[in-house]
Amino acid sequence: MLNTKKKILDHLENEVYCRLGVSPIHGIGVFAVRDIPKGVNPLKSYVRVKEIDIPKQDIKHLPKGVRDQIDTFCYYDKKSVSIPRNGLNTFDMAIYLNHSKKPSLRFKKNGTLETLHTVKKGDEMFIDYDISFGEKHYF
Repeated sequence: MLNTKKKILDHLENEVYCRLGVSPIHGIGVFAVRDIPKGVNPLKSYVRVKEIDIPKQDIKHLPKGVRDQIDTFCYYDKKSVSIPRNGLNTFDMAIYLNHSKKPSLRFKKNGTLETLHTVKKGDEMFIDYDISFGEKHYF
């Protein structure tokens, strides 16, 4: 947990690489605020985002606006949806990564992200949804 001035300054200097912005590809995207070397997790966070899998039938009664948020920002399969344990009023910036068949990031086996090549300041970062989530996505 970041709790000292030195740790926070180190985090800002060495681990903050991204911002959200308007994507020319789709909606909101994740953009580099500085050059990011290959092999770096540009979205490293000290907030532990854990999810709980909830059967889709258990959320059918929720207001449509809430269900729309879940559809947009949560991972899901045919039977269940993975809701962050800390709710929908906080988020992991990774949910704003857009899809590309020429990704700049990949998920490692441990669930962290890694840059596949150097990402230049101002570039939008992408993942390949098909590879990352194991199914074909159509847009």
